[in-house]
Amino acid sequence: MHRERDPGRLLRERLAQRPRADGRLLGRRLHLSATDAPAGTLTFDVTNSGTQVTEFYLLGEDGLRIVAEVENVGPSITRALTVNAAAGKYITACKPGMTGEGIRADFTVTESDDAPTVSQDEAELVDAAQKNYAAYVQDQSAQLLEKTREFVQLYESGDDDGARALYQVARTHWERIETVAESFGDLDPMMDAREADLEPGQKWTGWHLIEKDLWPQRATDYTALTDQERKTYGDDLLANTKALDSRVQDLTYTVDSIANGSRGLLEEVAKGKVTGEEEYWSRTDLWDFQANVDGARVGFEGVQPIIEEKDPELSQQLTTRFADLQKLLDEQKEGDGFKSYDDLTPDEVKGLSDAVNALSEPLSKLTAAVLS
Repeated sequence: MHRERDPGRLLRERLAQRPRADGRLLGRRLHLSATDAPAGTLTFDVTNSGTQVTEFYLLGEDGLRIVAEVENVGPSITRALTVNAAAGKYITACKPGMTGEGIRADFTVTESDDAPTVSQDEAELVDAAQKNYAAYVQDQSAQLLEKTREFVQLYESGDDDGARALYQVARTHWERIETVAESFGDLDPMMDAREADLEPGQKWTGWHLIEKDLWPQRATDYTALTDQERKTYGDDLLANTKALDSRVQDLTYTVDSIANGSRGLLEEVAKGKVTGEEEYWSRTDLWDFQANVDGARVGFEGVQPIIEEKDPELSQQLTTRFADLQKLLDEQKEGDGFKSYDDLTPDEVKGLSDAVNALSEPLSKLTAAVLS
């Protein structure tokens, strides 16, 4: 990891894995080239020297709040995570296979007098970006709560057709602010865990459990939930959604967290939506795809006035590639929504994947450009 104002690389995160013959990890190691750094703009160079795709997190002292993250770091790949870190205690975590609590290590950010200076004009742009993004998240969270309440009522009353029609509509508001929701490490697994990603002994709750109950056609020997089970899981989802809405009211955002969130939402597209793995039962992945792109674009456009001052070429490149991806998504629309993921041809999936990759490359530079 290095200070942006220092050309030297002061800290490197490296994950090493020693697999057994059966492919399970026998030994794991997270190597930090330093365990502390002065406050300010920091960049973690995350190198995966193992055999599984991994992800890296900078967590708050409680080990739950996600300060910043970088996902989908493949073997032999190095990716950068840039963050403006205030003084305090943190925890770093690597997750081989992108599951579990990961391999963790303490990290400290010390006080520093070497704070960057900004002009009054830039300070006003920063303030506007922060306030606008907070308002956007609060609005999406409020809509999520409203639609979830309607969805749960339909589901618990046995109106499956109505619940199925509202499922992807409500999910849109979740997906637009997914990286914010994920920053609450306790709520996200209770609300959005997929069956395929459950840890041994983990209780399955949330959207995707209900999704399976509404679309069980791909399941083998599935037993439908009872009315009481529907009420239990529906009430649980609504209670967690209320908790999420309450928590986002007090959140504040920095320009680097907005930029990192934009990149993170596109990583969510690459990880599950473009592959059709997220909505395994309902096949409504394109709704999620669009919502993640919406959130990523809003994050970018919020800091775009800052980027136009610092790196106009990057700003134009991102504008163009967001438009290119949106054009491909528009081709998959049906009425007010999207076609089923199963109706995509292999060429269409590849085209969407290529467009996501083309956008990912410049989007990975956004945070560093904002903080430069």
